[in-house]
Amino acid sequence: MSVTELGAEQMHELPTKMIETWATNDGAAFSELFTEDATLILPKDIFLQGRDGIRGFMTQAFAGPYQGTRVFGEPLDARYLGEDAGVIVTQGGVLAPGDTAVAPERAIRATWVLARQGGRWLIAAYQNTPINA
Repeated sequence: MSVTELGAEQMHELPTKMIETWATNDGAAFSELFTEDATLILPKDIFLQGRDGIRGFMTQAFAGPYQGTRVFGEPLDARYLGEDAGVIVTQGGVLAPGDTAVAPERAIRATWVLARQGGRWLIAAYQNTPINA
């Protein structure tokens, strides 16, 4: 497998890593998927900057409204922007406890801007929009 093929494989694994990490409801582990200077934009006017900001918000969210939730997402599009940058577009959403599919009111499409740092793909910017918005 070439370095480029390995890089593509690792880039495409990032949404799966987010699903797995979210299932732990651990804000610190979740924030490690992001670059130090990442941005995270969510509905309801949530704009977070930096890994520390993401960690703090997600730690509170996992102790509150996101407690016991899971996420689902599948890639719709993925491409390189350069050797160490890429974009993935996914569709999915938050699964409430007991859900087997994303409810229409929680369905989203998301754009992930990725950066390879230290040989590892991380999220530099993430933004999602409700499909029914």
